[in-house]
Amino acid sequence: MNEMNELNESNEMTNKGANHMKKMKQLLKNQKGMTLIELLAVIVILAIVAAIAVPAIGNIIENSRYNAVKADATNVLSSAQLYFTDNSSETEVNIEELIDQNFLESEGKIPTDAVVKKASPNTLTTNAIDYSGNKKVTFNNATLKQINDDDNKGSEEGPFTIGTATTTP
Repeated sequence: MNEMNELNESNEMTNKGANHMKKMKQLLKNQKGMTLIELLAVIVILAIVAAIAVPAIGNIIENSRYNAVKADATNVLSSAQLYFTDNSSETEVNIEELIDQNFLESEGKIPTDAVVKKASPNTLTTNAIDYSGNKKVTFNNATLKQINDDDNKGSEEGPFTIGTATTTP
């Protein structure tokens, strides 16, 4: 008799487990996808996030491009300083000469006809440089300090002019 009770209890547990599995399957079958309103809400939220993020990213990119041109200008001035150290009789040098003489590896965005004048401190003069779309920057007798101290943002309206330094030959 004892064995019979154990067998019945075992069958009951198996049936309960099977019933539980059936209920779970039924719940999963009843699960529907997102409603149209939920889907529209998600799309609206994504559109709001995109409307905020895209202009911010655009400003970051323009600021980076502007700062890259300023970095190119500082590299040119540093290379020119080395050139003037080796060629003490020279009073000015263009970018093309710095590259030809291996004082500068690449001009970056600085035009090869830009000129560095030997002075105290040395100055860089360029035509307008297009750094992003129609945004331009010009170096007009710009010193290394003036370039480094420039706090303009590339995303602001330009054109920008860095320089007009007072130097002594």
